Amino acid sequence: MTSAYDLHCHSNASDGALSPAELVRRAADLGVAHLALTDHDTLAGIPQALTSARQLGIDFIPGVEISVTWEGQCFHILGLNLDPNSGPLRAGLAQLQQIRFERAARIAAQLEKHGLPGSLAEVQAMAGGGMITRTHFAHWLVARGYAASIAEGFERFLARGKPGYTFVRWAELEAALSWICAAGGVAVLAHPLRYGLTASKLRRFLSAFQSLGGKGIEVVCGQSTPAHIQTLADYARRYRLLGSVGSDFHDPNFAWIDLGRLASLPPGVTPVWEAFRPA
Repeated sequence: MTSAYDLHCHSNASDGALSPAELVRRAADLGVAHLALTDHDTLAGIPQALTSARQLGIDFIPGVEISVTWEGQCFHILGLNLDPNSGPLRAGLAQLQQIRFERAARIAAQLEKHGLPGSLAEVQAMAGGGMITRTHFAHWLVARGYAASIAEGFERFLARGKPGYTFVRWAELEAALSWICAAGGVAVLAHPLRYGLTASKLRRFLSAFQSLGGKGIEVVCGQSTPAHIQTLADYARRYRLLGSVGSDFHDPNFAWIDLGRLASLPPGVTPVWEAFRPA
């Protein structure tokens, strides 16, 4: 099933495999009519994606995926239909970009301590001046023969408790939501079931999220099962949150998650795009 909307995907401005222009072309080829680029903690891919979308007749929705820390745990908040020139948003993302660079240096130092030297310079080259993410380190581990796959790179070296893991305190939830609000955007909780939360903690998070200005929840995600979708639709209705749909696409080699390959929102869930203001 192909959805006309895909409001969560990544380019090589963060940890995606395709350039912003290539990403938009793939979306067009797959029948996506409304696309949001939501790279991690950066807006760098938006100008190129916007130019390509205009050429191909796609409705492009500027976005970002912001890393936040709440009660000691990392969450990802999407800012959708925002002004990429917003001063508060750009200043906030600059802080996160510095945190990302410092984390990369710590990961590289820890890997070197465990006999895996030289990662930082090569990972920076891979990122091409964009955001350095753990996915870049996973690719480096595969390229150097330390891991057989990206998944193994995470499992053996980058996951919590492994040699390359380092705790990061990201943006405060209230701050991230204020940046999105200042940019005229709509704040959406990304992939709510991937954090491994108990039902009670997810309810507490959603209460805090809504009280601080959060407006939406990703009801349909890449690889969602019908049961997942119904669970998230129930949360959307209970907390009066708008429903979003997004593949979280990163790489065409991961064929099980592709642009627009998404189910429809269930009845009774108001689509997030109804809150988008005209560009």
